[in-house]
Amino acid sequence: MRRYRSVKNMKKRLIELIIERTFRFTDKPTFKLASGKMSSYYFNCKPTTLNSEGMYLIGNLLYDLIKSRKSWKANAVGGLTLGADPISNAIAYTFHLKGEQMESFVVRKEPKKHGTMLWVEGNVGSGDKVIIIEDVITTGGSTIKAIDRTKKCGLKVLGVIVLIDRQEGGKEKIEAKGVKVETLLTREEIFEVYSKKRQV
Repeated sequence: MRRYRSVKNMKKRLIELIIERTFRFTDKPTFKLASGKMSSYYFNCKPTTLNSEGMYLIGNLLYDLIKSRKSWKANAVGGLTLGADPISNAIAYTFHLKGEQMESFVVRKEPKKHGTMLWVEGNVGSGDKVIIIEDVITTGGSTIKAIDRTKKCGLKVLGVIVLIDRQEGGKEKIEAKGVKVETLLTREEIFEVYSKKRQV
């Protein structure tokens, strides 16, 4: 098992994993984003967030981030399926390993068409304090959708945590709605490491 001596080393290793598994770059804009915009680079986070080492790193780094926000006394973490799911689960599992309680929940893209017909799945209810999780923020549209649906279910949103911020205005749009956003990694940080690797 790989040993990590510091948070800095864990973050460095996570960036390496993202470049190996998640990040794609082309000279011309060939990737269509959820917003409809074309881009020359793309982050498909699932090969990293669904990897055992990736889960370990993300869970521990985001556990530390949540604990550093003293006012974020959350009952649960979750976001719009599918991107947020493995991240939320990694955080909840890490809380358990640390001897603490944290629920994970899922915000559906469409309400369940039978049974309870819920927008939000998980052991959460009206009045619970939650943190919205997002894998990548571009325009912030999907995150705002998750916030709105969660609030309609009676949950109190304390803030948003995003794995990667593409730094294209999404964070600012979310915060304009009065919800604080914490970012683990930025496009700039990842590009810096990627550029150095290309020069070798």
